[in-house]
Amino acid sequence: MIRRRKGGSEPEKNRNLNRSPVSESGENKEKKEANFEKANAKEDSENFNLKSKRKSREKSWNCLDNCCWFVGCICSIWWLLLFSFNAMPASFPQYVTEAITGPLPDPPGVKLAKEGLKAKHPVVFVPGIVTGGLELWEGHHCAEGLFRKRLWGGTFGDIYKRPLCWVEHMSLDNETGLDPPGIRIRPVSGLVAADYFAPGYFVWAVLIANLARIGYEEKNMYMAAYDWRISFQNTEVRDQTLSTIKSNIELMVATSGGKKVVVIPHSMGVLYFLHFMKWVEVPAPMGGGGGADWCAKHIKAVVNIGGPFLGVPKAVSGLLSAEAKDIAVARAMAPGFLDKDVFGLQTLQHVMRMTRTWDSTMSMIPKGGDTIWGDLDWSPEEGYECSPKKLKNNNNETGDQNGIGNLGNASQVHFGRIISFGKGVADLHSSKIERVDFRGAIKGNNLANISCHDVWNEYHDMGVGGIKAVADFKVYTAGSVLDLLQFVAPKMMNRGGAHFSYGIADDLDDKKYGHYKYWSNPLETKLPSAPDMEILSMYGVGIPTERAYVYKFSTTSECYIPFQIDTSAEAGYEGSCLKGGVFSVDGDETVPILSAGFMCAKGWRGKTRFNPSGIRTYIREYNHAPPANLLEGRGTQSGAHVDIMGNFALIEDIIRVAAGATGEDLGGDRAYSDIFKWSDRINIKL
Repeated sequence: MIRRRKGGSEPEKNRNLNRSPVSESGENKEKKEANFEKANAKEDSENFNLKSKRKSREKSWNCLDNCCWFVGCICSIWWLLLFSFNAMPASFPQYVTEAITGPLPDPPGVKLAKEGLKAKHPVVFVPGIVTGGLELWEGHHCAEGLFRKRLWGGTFGDIYKRPLCWVEHMSLDNETGLDPPGIRIRPVSGLVAADYFAPGYFVWAVLIANLARIGYEEKNMYMAAYDWRISFQNTEVRDQTLSTIKSNIELMVATSGGKKVVVIPHSMGVLYFLHFMKWVEVPAPMGGGGGADWCAKHIKAVVNIGGPFLGVPKAVSGLLSAEAKDIAVARAMAPGFLDKDVFGLQTLQHVMRMTRTWDSTMSMIPKGGDTIWGDLDWSPEEGYECSPKKLKNNNNETGDQNGIGNLGNASQVHFGRIISFGKGVADLHSSKIERVDFRGAIKGNNLANISCHDVWNEYHDMGVGGIKAVADFKVYTAGSVLDLLQFVAPKMMNRGGAHFSYGIADDLDDKKYGHYKYWSNPLETKLPSAPDMEILSMYGVGIPTERAYVYKFSTTSECYIPFQIDTSAEAGYEGSCLKGGVFSVDGDETVPILSAGFMCAKGWRGKTRFNPSGIRTYIREYNHAPPANLLEGRGTQSGAHVDIMGNFALIEDIIRVAAGATGEDLGGDRAYSDIFKWSDRINIKL
């Protein structure tokens, strides 16, 4: 379109002037010329303004436009990829993976099905701490609309929407260790209770899928779900969970033609089932009334995965300062962030308040005291060097028992000092450590702050004097750690003391050991009288695992937790076991091999006072190998505490046992670590 000039074009003006019949005077001509020049100048100015406006409109692209275009592009690409993924053949991802990495091995279930293995013994899964789903049955007003929705496991979407409400509902009563008034949270039932912890993050799903390949289905697989927050005996008092497990096992044995079950506990589930095996023998009302031969009649084998039989040092740091290695690293990267009031949520303080009401966490405090874990100057792992050697494949041959660590020329590390206040104290000889006993220290509430009422914890009641007394004791071993936790968290430990014990029995025939508080401690209870039953201890090795900690004071906020791991503490030499304030030994990243392997390597080996019927025990270690690339996901040779549930070698061993194999059929013991050497160093009456 041609724009008309506002004042007319120059030729048109000239023609109009020429048509004038009247001759104009010089003065009029000058005026007209001046007007003509003004009109032209105005026209040029308007044209310039129009061009400027057009350019400004072209240049007015701002950050909002950029963001909208970016989001639009991402959404378009996402939907295109999603459409392509759903449109492509099911075999295409595997085709691409095999084109990059080569042919994939058959999953264990497929491989063993080709060998002719069939489902035989019913299988019972016992999940560990945190991996089982929990759902809401009754709650306060802030939880409106969440009836029978998962508050633990699944998407965790409700945590982001209402975090303080979630903390309130996930916490237990600090006096009883049971439901707070007006709140009921119960375990999810069925295999879905712990097949996936969150979407895409498997726990039992891979094992279940492989068992299905040889004929297993829900009628001969049972997930013994329970509320992992409460004490083991209270799961029976509140939910009758132990009775449910007993009746389900009896039903599975009866409907399978008398074939005994294979029980597969994982993590804390190992301790829970140890408690069950004693409970089921004891007469009612304290026990299940099954009699001394119940386990012999109903259980073929107990296949323990990553079992913390003797506890984990990680539990101590969690209860003391609501942190472990990973949290300590996060605090070092963002100092003070986790301690500050961020949008009204002081993260670690709320985590501490919540987890200290979970009685189950106290089941994993180290057991056996200094006899098992070492004292100020000795530990079973002394001489261990943290530089790993070349990893071995997980075949069925017995590995070198010195394959991960090196007991050569390593500097002295005092692993027995589970908590040390300062790196110097961690390294110092015991004769040079000046200690002031904290047990008689006077507490006070001079740290109380009215702004901290929502995140109140026992540290506010201790006062400066009590906190200083804890640090002045300098160093804590497995024996004194119990006194430390009693001092800083008396309510928690008083509840825990009624349900758990951490010593070594002098006389197992003493009537006091008939109480349920001793049943989950393998050093204070006897295995059942079931000589045909087998116990296998399966766990990963080759991953640095938390064993001891260097602590320091923390004063980052008003409502602070006064102690935290000193991430600046480093040993300063290659192959050091001290990194970021944490001493590491061999294990599966959560459970040190001493805890996972000692009972099957020595405590229960042969006929001992802990195993009077001589139940056969086996050690099966799986050397950790990380995934070679992203296409492998979490890996098929992982030895990590949860990822090992997808380890093909472990799954194959479990399927063979479920199909009728014995520990000897698997090849007996397979150890890559120094578990047998370290167990021999522990002087305990057998």
